[in-house]
Amino acid sequence: MGQQAAFTVPYTAYLRVYEPLAAFPEPERSHWVEYAKRASFPCAQDELRRSITDLVATPPVVVPERESAEAFVAEVDGVTCVCPWRTRLRGWKALAALTHAAGNRELELPLPVLDAALPPVVRRQAVADYERWLERNPDARPWIRTAVWHVPVRWFVLFSDEEKEFAKPESGEKSGQQFVLRYRTPMVQARRRLARGLKVLREELEEGPLVDGLVDVGRWLEEFHPRSLVELDYGGLVHVIPEEQLAEDHSAADAAEGIAALREGDSDRAGVVYERLTDRWRAVRHLQFAN
Repeated sequence: MGQQAAFTVPYTAYLRVYEPLAAFPEPERSHWVEYAKRASFPCAQDELRRSITDLVATPPVVVPERESAEAFVAEVDGVTCVCPWRTRLRGWKALAALTHAAGNRELELPLPVLDAALPPVVRRQAVADYERWLERNPDARPWIRTAVWHVPVRWFVLFSDEEKEFAKPESGEKSGQQFVLRYRTPMVQARRRLARGLKVLREELEEGPLVDGLVDVGRWLEEFHPRSLVELDYGGLVHVIPEEQLAEDHSAADAAEGIAALREGDSDRAGVVYERLTDRWRAVRHLQFAN
């Protein structure tokens, strides 16, 4: 991993679900039981570096030929939980989102540049492979959601400010990160906060992207074991946001305050809080255009 560790990939944040080992059917459960006994595990940066290496190959490898057997591991109240990478599935979904964005002219990358980087014939083959795979695995879903150059506002609704963890990696930890900023909460808490927030937003606001996004996240969370752990990880964004801004970032508190203001009928305060939250993340998104 020495050559891979020479660079970091700064632009991705993650929403993850860690499920207890009992939630997995055999023979996958046995695989994760043995996997969790390892002394060390690869990190998100390792996955990104592998993906970038595949993309710069000729021809580019849009998605891996085989599904990843790697996972993130966490212990929750003495119970081992894993979050499978499912890199191949997520690659297919990312490609579908990229194609949709290009078709709707939402893509920052011009279509000719996209075609040069990922030739249409390569993309079509990947789509065909995914369609065949999906016929055999209609209920498949990823344990990880990603966001590029920002954290979606809807993700913060799942967490409280007290659950924020901001620290340097432990001594000897090969995370490739200068800092770690994450939130972790039990699945039951995440679902409860989402339901309450969605109720307020539907009562006080018109249907829109925020409501639709929360509905989508809620449906995704319902797919997992109720004793799972939900994690929001700033991931590589810690490389581009100054330390003092990370320390002072209370986005989950802002999201909770905005919903509370709406519940109390104070639309002016809700608007101020929402603007503060969106301005913070708009500034981070603009960093993708910096030299």
